[in-house]
Amino acid sequence: MASKKSNKTERNIENSARFSVAPMMDWTDRHCRYFHRRFTSNSLLYTEMIAAAALVKGRAYHLLDYSTEEHPLALQLGGSDPIELSEAASIGVAHGYDEINLNVGCPSDRVQSGSFGAVLMKNPKLVATCCEAMRKSTSIDITVKCRIGVDDQNPEQILPEFLGHISDAGVNRIIIHARKAILKGLSPKENRKVPPLDYDIVFKMKERFPNLHISLNGGVTSLGAVQDLFAKGIDGVMIGRSAYQQPTQILSEVDKIIFNDDVIKSPFDIADTMRSYLKEHCEKGGRPHQVTRHITGLFHGLPGAKKWRHYLSIGSNNDNIDFYDEALAAVANSINKCAA
Repeated sequence: MASKKSNKTERNIENSARFSVAPMMDWTDRHCRYFHRRFTSNSLLYTEMIAAAALVKGRAYHLLDYSTEEHPLALQLGGSDPIELSEAASIGVAHGYDEINLNVGCPSDRVQSGSFGAVLMKNPKLVATCCEAMRKSTSIDITVKCRIGVDDQNPEQILPEFLGHISDAGVNRIIIHARKAILKGLSPKENRKVPPLDYDIVFKMKERFPNLHISLNGGVTSLGAVQDLFAKGIDGVMIGRSAYQQPTQILSEVDKIIFNDDVIKSPFDIADTMRSYLKEHCEKGGRPHQVTRHITGLFHGLPGAKKWRHYLSIGSNNDNIDFYDEALAAVANSINKCAA
């Protein structure tokens, strides 16, 4: 079990929610989060969605493993059974998580078959009951990540009702992915791109529910855009794939621009830190690919980025990390040649 979080983390979780990296299935595992934390000390990080049943019935507590350096850290749960979610939330608290988040946004068939994720947008009273049950069993924030609606729902009608129910259940923070989810006919990937973004409905919800801390998710690809959303009254912004695919461009200046900490870390600083992490991981029996697959975008947009990706790709199944040093040397050489 992870060690207890610091008092500083407990006090500042809402401030950290001003900028967060989205929970992404198969992407934001513990190695990815450790990597992202090298860039930013303040941002709120999220686990992948973990089914409440996996913890309560399957006792799959290994899914909750993380480094204590990942704080502030939120656990995202999937489920629709209030009793099961309540117990899963308690398990998350016992493992030292700073927030428990309920997924009401994932549109995949697998999630729908379990009656949770975006399909719960159709049942706001059940979501409220789940949130209330989790709140009663924990002492930390219970939050919700949702869509603006699903299928043929009218967001102008259903979203205020949805927010009203979960607000009455004691939820004070919510992340809204500013797209509908189309539950039949679109894949999860298409659901991230095809339904049009509607930021205006999120702005309206903030006006209608001024006491709610509302973060916006969807289509945000720069810190400039984050600042523009702050100027329009949004409390927080969550970025997903852009932060994953272009981590240096998105995350290296988050602490300076968003949190007023005068710290900017170069990709070489991050690479040096990740070398130690990778070495320790392999010495414990892990495979390099489990870590390196998350850091291929470290030098995105810089000379040598292609070589970096190449070396990591061909070397990640090795038994040692010599390939990592070769990759770093190749990038440095490319950058020096361009600067000459």
